[in-house]
Amino acid sequence: MFWAMLAIAAGFLGLAVLGVLAVKVFVEARRLALQVNRTTQQINRAAEDLEKAAAAVARAGHGTP
Repeated sequence: MFWAMLAIAAGFLGLAVLGVLAVKVFVEARRLALQVNRTTQQINRAAEDLEKAAAAVARAGHGTP
């Protein structure tokens, strides 16, 4: 009887540990997704700035032979 109770307790403890780890993974994945989103926005802004600068250079160079 003792071993059966110990096995059940160990099973519940194992599930609790897995639950805590799953929550930690979820939180870190969410944080990573937010960071990826911020970085993507920064890259898009930099690409727009580069495109504007390239257009300005092209306009400035268009008049020269």
